Amino acid sequence: MSRAKQKPPILTLTAEQEREATSALKCFMDERFELALGSFEAAEILELFAREIAPHYYNRAIFDVQTHLKERFESIESDLWALEKS
Repeated sequence: MSRAKQKPPILTLTAEQEREATSALKCFMDERFELALGSFEAAEILELFAREIAPHYYNRAIFDVQTHLKERFESIESDLWALEKS
């Protein structure tokens, strides 16, 4: 797989977060599938998730926030109408 043609990840982690995620991935693969990954392999899988899967979660989170804010603004608007004097 050529790195030159891959899109950059939408989300990036701090070095500490990346170490923790890589470690968690290695532990999961070992415990669940008895597959011992090296740090390089775990980092590659993590990069794949960041590039290909994280955008779906990110977009869903944005949608959820938009929905929440829309509901909240409608509530505020209703409260303002109730305060209006005739």
